[in-house]
Amino acid sequence: MTVAVKKGWSIHQLDVNNVFLHGDLYEEIYMNLPQGICSSSPNAVCRLRKYLYGLKQASRQWYAKLSQVLYQRGYSHSENDYFLFYKKSTDFVVFLAIYVDDILLTGNDVTEIAALKSFLNDTFKIKDLGYADYFLRIEILELEQGLFLT
Repeated sequence: MTVAVKKGWSIHQLDVNNVFLHGDLYEEIYMNLPQGICSSSPNAVCRLRKYLYGLKQASRQWYAKLSQVLYQRGYSHSENDYFLFYKKSTDFVVFLAIYVDDILLTGNDVTEIAALKSFLNDTFKIKDLGYADYFLRIEILELEQGLFLT
């Protein structure tokens, strides 16, 4: 965020809908029947086909799926921050910061940012929350002199 503020770039905030349902399930996971579901078998269980919120593996699998999709689009993850992705060329740079189901997106190429938003929406169904005002209790203020973090 500091780079975006210093460069005067807009910071966009995205929210991924039903984030944990996007992780690929590679193992068999069973759970007790949810409350209100009846079965004639007293020991009946449900086999999950998708991850659910609360499973230990759900966050890891969501991150793996998102990483795979971003790599295919030409993004790399930062060596300094595992949850920071970037795409750069001689003409532009775009950054994504990931926090569970929230994404901050910034850079100097508005065309790539718009294309990435569209791509992520087609792939995962996202909510574009517009320009970021708050992220993890950090307030982003736009004053006459430019952007500031408080």
